[in-house]
Amino acid sequence: MKNPWSRRLRSSAYVFGTAIGLTVSGALLPPTELASTWGLSSMAIAQNASEQTNIQVYSNASPAVVAIEAEDGSGSGSIITTNGLVLTNAHVVGRNTVVQVRVADGREFTGDVVGFASSRVDLAAIQLRGNPSGLPTISIAAPNSVQVGQQAFAIGNPFGLSGTFTTGIVSRIDPERGLIQTDAAINPGNSGGPLLGSDGRLIGVNTSIFTTQQSGGNIGIGFAIPVQEVQTFIAEVNAGTALTTASAAGNRGGREPQVIALNDIISGQLDDGSDVLPDGSFFNAYVFEGRQGQRVAVEMMSQDLDAYLILLSESGDSLYLEDDDSAGDFNARLVTTLPEDGEYIIIANSFAGGERGRYDLRLAEVDGAAPPTATTPSPSGYILQESGRLEAGDDIAPDDTLYDQYTFDGQAGQTVTITLESQEFDTYLAIVDEAGNLVAENDDIGPNSTNSAVSFTVPTTGSFLVIVNGYSTADQGRYDLVVR
Repeated sequence: MKNPWSRRLRSSAYVFGTAIGLTVSGALLPPTELASTWGLSSMAIAQNASEQTNIQVYSNASPAVVAIEAEDGSGSGSIITTNGLVLTNAHVVGRNTVVQVRVADGREFTGDVVGFASSRVDLAAIQLRGNPSGLPTISIAAPNSVQVGQQAFAIGNPFGLSGTFTTGIVSRIDPERGLIQTDAAINPGNSGGPLLGSDGRLIGVNTSIFTTQQSGGNIGIGFAIPVQEVQTFIAEVNAGTALTTASAAGNRGGREPQVIALNDIISGQLDDGSDVLPDGSFFNAYVFEGRQGQRVAVEMMSQDLDAYLILLSESGDSLYLEDDDSAGDFNARLVTTLPEDGEYIIIANSFAGGERGRYDLRLAEVDGAAPPTATTPSPSGYILQESGRLEAGDDIAPDDTLYDQYTFDGQAGQTVTITLESQEFDTYLAIVDEAGNLVAENDDIGPNSTNSAVSFTVPTTGSFLVIVNGYSTADQGRYDLVVR
């Protein structure tokens, strides 16, 4: 049976990926007899390789990181030429044409905003007045040189604390837009500052975060504009073709999310008062308390814009889901089982940058009986392991059959085997890539079995959608899904 349906999917930097902390610690030397003086006691702790890298990166780059004060905001920036051209975020300078810039050695300059990036990219350039020369600079890495898993370092001025240094890794790179996701702590005031590689070169410009903290602090998911966009913008500035006004307005992240209760409906609006993701799309954030094993549905309905939903755990580590049009037309819907007790964040977003309009957001508990188990890695190497149920209230395919959906990340060349088993209905299994293309499908694994199974080589690195479906509109019941 061929039962796939076309789907309009989108992948983005802020919807998949795991934020993994990087711990830096000292290594104790073996016990040794010291000289009669205790003056050498500091040698009891040796710097490990990571600490040496941290120190070197900060020493090389921090002199070129500046603090920027605008009339209605503040942030950070990077000096990229010895005569004082500074790179920062457009939202840091806002609509101001003149800002104040303090360099690391304490000197203060007046700066003229000389250009903004096009296509809603959050970049701006400032030229320092006074004909400065010999200023320290930050070098820019080669295009497309950033890799997931590499160390990442952020320097900026969060909460007015100059020269703050944080470390982490590159957690994910958006395969379509190249946006960088990192767990290096990016807080208000870091905006516009550099994200650096271990060689001290700029790999991105820090721009926004997800947060649920009352203070607006980081929870391990930050975003940076990649060097490809940076170099294009710098070329525009040098050629005199950069925009004279910003192409995107709004906050970039850090506002306290609104609390939403289970079985509640909230009306909202995406506009210039909303937060803005690096792709230029507006978003509003909501937070709710969930418990392990609880099955919830989130819906975003609008007649004004193409609704887009993101659901993640506060840590960004155990749950990260997205949806565009699963509720029909341009409406979005997510149904999932919560993997742990704690706070969860709902991001009410739009498919395209700059879309404005009203929407209704609904959060509901689907059922309380025999919910599917949480998706967790297993010692046997499972990528995904779920027990679920097809039942009234689930998503409905164009042929009126019920379906559930799950996602997993795959690497190009990886061999993946997926099995779908049920003793209660005739299963159908389909796998779809991020572009909506059918990768694999199966109805019955044999003449005497209505279970489904596929084995395939992952064509490209990215995220894949697993559709758990029934053969007919009458098919309902429990199932077991394993991706290995």
